[in-house]
Amino acid sequence: MLSNTLRSNRSTRSKRANTRSRSSFARDDRAIEGLPIRLVIALVVGVAALALMLNMLGGIGDVGDTEVTVEIHDNDQIIDPTGTEQVTVSVIDENGNEVQDATVIATAGSAQLEGVVEADTIGDSNEAVLNFSNTQGLRADQDIGTLEIDVIPPSDSNYIDEQPNPEIRVAETS
Repeated sequence: MLSNTLRSNRSTRSKRANTRSRSSFARDDRAIEGLPIRLVIALVVGVAALALMLNMLGGIGDVGDTEVTVEIHDNDQIIDPTGTEQVTVSVIDENGNEVQDATVIATAGSAQLEGVVEADTIGDSNEAVLNFSNTQGLRADQDIGTLEIDVIPPSDSNYIDEQPNPEIRVAETS
C-alpha cells in the first residue's frame, strides 16, 4: 500500500509540475511588454539621426576643390569659319582669381574642327591664345556652330574643371 501511495504522489506531482510548467508561461506577469516598443523607438531615432548626419556630410562637397573656367575676350567670341583666327581666353577660378599654368583645349561642338586646338597659359599670366588655322568650319546646312572649351588645371593644385565652360561661336562674320 505504501508503494501505491508513493506512486500516486509521484504521478500527482508530475501532473502538477507539467501543469505548472505549461501554465506558468501563460501566467507569467514579468513579460517584456515595453521592450518591443522601446526597440522600435530606438530604431526610428537612430535612423533619423543617421539621415541627418549623412545630409550634413553630403552638403560639404569635395573639400578644397575649386572650379576653373575660362573667359573669352569680347572681340574673340565669334570667329570666321574660314581663315586663320586667334582667340584669347583667360583662365579663372570660381572666385574670379587668375589660374596660371593651365592648358586650354578647344574641340568640335556643333561646328567642325579638325583635331584639337591646344594652348597653355603664358608665363605668369592666366591668358592663353588658341590659334585656329583654317581648321574650323561649318556643315553645308549650318549658319552658326560652336566649339567647346575645356581646361586642364595645373596638376599640383586643387583646381577641377567639371562645369561647362563658355563656347566659341563659329559664324560668317562678313
